[in-house]
Amino acid sequence: MKQLNQRGHMDPLLIPLIIAVVFFVAAGSFGIWAFISRQDYKNNSDQKAAAAVVVAEEKTSSKKDNEFLEKEKQPYKLYEGPSAYGSLVVSYPKTWSAYISEKTTGSTPLDAFFHPGFVPAVDGNPAYALRIQVVDQSYATVLKSFDSFVKSGKVTAAAYVPPQAPTITGVRLEGDIVPNKKGAMILLPIRDKTLKIWVESPDFVKDLDTHILPNYKFSQ
Repeated sequence: MKQLNQRGHMDPLLIPLIIAVVFFVAAGSFGIWAFISRQDYKNNSDQKAAAAVVVAEEKTSSKKDNEFLEKEKQPYKLYEGPSAYGSLVVSYPKTWSAYISEKTTGSTPLDAFFHPGFVPAVDGNPAYALRIQVVDQSYATVLKSFDSFVKSGKVTAAAYVPPQAPTITGVRLEGDIVPNKKGAMILLPIRDKTLKIWVESPDFVKDLDTHILPNYKFSQ
């Protein structure tokens, strides 16, 4: 209840006191709010910083793992094919296994499968890391079989020159190179036959470009 003087008016000394109390309460409330807000920001900032550290550590660990896996692929293993089919020599990662069929007759005298670890069975329809074939068809015939895919845009085609055989020109195909599988394929004329080198997943295109294509050799 307001304190009145003898004339019925509020004591003038109470007005500053009331104002001071109101200011004190407001300042105190603001201070508490600011403290809580600061603590909340600090806690959230700490959580964000901790999360950023975890992400950075995961990236660093992943990078080191990838570097280790790349180093483990060398020194390469070597496959040397029959002289009848161009004396093909292929270097491939030592962490891969190979299954290779060499025949003196048939439409595919050389048929090779390569994959990290072990070579999966064909009936499981896996996406092999690397396939190599010498097929008993002319280069022009094999290339023509991709015409419709190139025209439809499912496959792109570009001229390709082997690093170890600069006098020969073939083609590099990318996209739906085999049924239900995307990847990259190299076609090259090899005498009256065609050499096919391909990967059956985009995951192995880097291996193709880094480990396989710079090193393989063959003779015409």
